Amino acid sequence: MVAPRALGVLLLLHLAPDEGDFTRRDEKPRNVCQGFANMNSYEDFDLNRTAGCFSKCTHSQEELCHLGNLQRYWLNFETYLAERSQTDTLNTSFLTALVKSINTNVSEDLYFSLNPSQIPKQVTKDEHQHPDRVRLPKSLFRSLKSDRPMVRLGIVVLDIGPGNVFKNMNLSCEFWDATKGDWSSKGCSTEVGVRRTVCRCDHLTFFALLLRPTLDEATVKALIHISQAGCGTSMIFLAFTIVLQTVLRFSRQRFKSEDAPKIHVSLSISLFLLNLAFFINVGQRLKGSDAACWARGAIFHYFLLCAFTWMSLEAFHLYLLVIKVFNTYFSHYFLKLSLVGWVLPALIVIGTGIANSYGPYSIRDEKNVTTLELCWFREKIALYVTVHGYCLIVFLFSAAILSLVSWKIFTLSSATAGKEKGQHWKGVLTLLGLSCLVGLPWGLALLTSLGPFTAYVFALFTSLQGVFIFCWFIILYCPSQSTVTSSSGTARVDHAHTVSQE
Repeated sequence: MVAPRALGVLLLLHLAPDEGDFTRRDEKPRNVCQGFANMNSYEDFDLNRTAGCFSKCTHSQEELCHLGNLQRYWLNFETYLAERSQTDTLNTSFLTALVKSINTNVSEDLYFSLNPSQIPKQVTKDEHQHPDRVRLPKSLFRSLKSDRPMVRLGIVVLDIGPGNVFKNMNLSCEFWDATKGDWSSKGCSTEVGVRRTVCRCDHLTFFALLLRPTLDEATVKALIHISQAGCGTSMIFLAFTIVLQTVLRFSRQRFKSEDAPKIHVSLSISLFLLNLAFFINVGQRLKGSDAACWARGAIFHYFLLCAFTWMSLEAFHLYLLVIKVFNTYFSHYFLKLSLVGWVLPALIVIGTGIANSYGPYSIRDEKNVTTLELCWFREKIALYVTVHGYCLIVFLFSAAILSLVSWKIFTLSSATAGKEKGQHWKGVLTLLGLSCLVGLPWGLALLTSLGPFTAYVFALFTSLQGVFIFCWFIILYCPSQSTVTSSSGTARVDHAHTVSQE
């Protein structure tokens, strides 16, 4: 479920002679992004129309685009700036540019800043003050010395925003090869550091620091099959958990008043609906209208947030039972938890929907071929805030609570070690069950960038969460007589009663 923001900055460099010949074309193809009706037309209106292609063009070709022509247009515009334009700087919402005359007899390398929000400017070698910059070696200018004493240098920085024109995932310095219609690393090297990445290219053209994908089609298909098998199995066991809770609620008096079983079942319901939404979303791909895709993305998002929220509520309830213990009376306790568990995600989804953030989402392989399409997010910022950020908060909260519970459990085990054997093993098993209950396996998402293996582990454990919850429910609420008499206090902690008047 996790994809990165598209390439934010594109750099063009051009060394132009003092003179040039420009002609304007009068033909007007219908689609600007396909045939460029405004080729060699550089008024504000023409520039804005062409910059609009960044958000319209996709690799799926839903909007007809010609990326080679798109590159050619901006190269021609840079040449126009260097040769014919009377302005030395340009500053728009999507483009900044600097045009400067350079003496070919320079004595040192030249550095220029590349901050997308500022006009490029010549800077010193100080890398800490200007981390985003380009270096032009003095040998480059001296090689032109025999032709002319002065050259015009044009530096243009394009901000393509969240569009899908150049969408990738691993750090790689590459340039746009118009002959192949794709990015290429030929002539460029990448030096990845802790606090910076250095690109070294032996030619001047469109080049950028890309984020290349790491999952090929076979890996994506394997992960989908694992997730579908795990989710299907979890749905069956979650259904058993819900039915079992309903039966016990009528057969055992304490189930009508205890809150812990109700919270477990609420989490089970949210996970069951999340798995169902996953099957519908992945199974139908991008079939249907845009409105249908918007709705599927919103529903999937809602149940995902519900699952995360109920996991955090499980952790909160665990804190009350094990850590706080005393003064845990709350009027209408479970009703208040239900409002948080079901209403808070709805408010987030409504806000995200108003911002029109849902839409087609795709994952691509190292050859930029689409390997998976589904209805999810079209706006990456909303994805990072409402999914990645929300999941991270839940994970940190649950991890903190579980750390306190671990300390409590093993302190209790040490105190009773002389009376009962195997207390540490029971404590470990209890913690494993609680980890699944509060959603710690979802924290493996933080490690999926390390390689396919961690992605497989993440898909396996998260998709089988429903099975783990069922097992935990059975051990706690349907124990044998021998288990009851020999169980440790760590397992019985979930049976504690939090007073709730509803």
